Amino acid sequence: MEKNGKVKNYDKDFNLTTLKDLSKNNKKTEKVEVKYNEGIDGDTSKFDMDGETIKVRFLAIDTPESVHPTKEVQAYGVEASRFTKEKLKNAKNIELEFDNNSDKTDKYGRYLAWIWVDGELLQDLLVKEGLAKVAYLYADYKYTSLLQESENKAKEERKGIWQDEIAKEYNVEKCRINRMEQNKISRVLLYLHNKSFVLR
Repeated sequence: MEKNGKVKNYDKDFNLTTLKDLSKNNKKTEKVEVKYNEGIDGDTSKFDMDGETIKVRFLAIDTPESVHPTKEVQAYGVEASRFTKEKLKNAKNIELEFDNNSDKTDKYGRYLAWIWVDGELLQDLLVKEGLAKVAYLYADYKYTSLLQESENKAKEERKGIWQDEIAKEYNVEKCRINRMEQNKISRVLLYLHNKSFVLR
């Protein structure tokens, strides 16, 4: 400590640093404007970037499953997927922001990024609506605190997945609806609707 009471900071090699140097996220992050190509589910989409189509996994959140090849549809999975697709489809401006504390891609080759839609952070919008939970925090990401605040509020208001019974089941991955059962229900509803229409 210096005589004036200020604390000196050192890196791992004992070189004098500043507090700014100690935080990677104080550096300017990379933002890239992209075009929406196709929606996959609530937390994964395809975009056109620099002349190629890329798949992007939304950083720091997880939405219920809706199209997983080996898992059944989870409660609010369809709603989350629909919400994401509508936001991106109707957006006038979409930007990907790459976090300095995150790898640029995951083990599946998908880009990892923050998704900005007309100036709003899509991850935060999903969390606020109770359609996603904060997850996969492998480092100190730039907007983690923001997402956690939004998640706490969504829990308090019991939005979406945070409704008591659904939240308990979703957290242990039991709240799932079999796709075949969903299709059966849809067919029954369609039959009843058509039958009602004929009777009129």
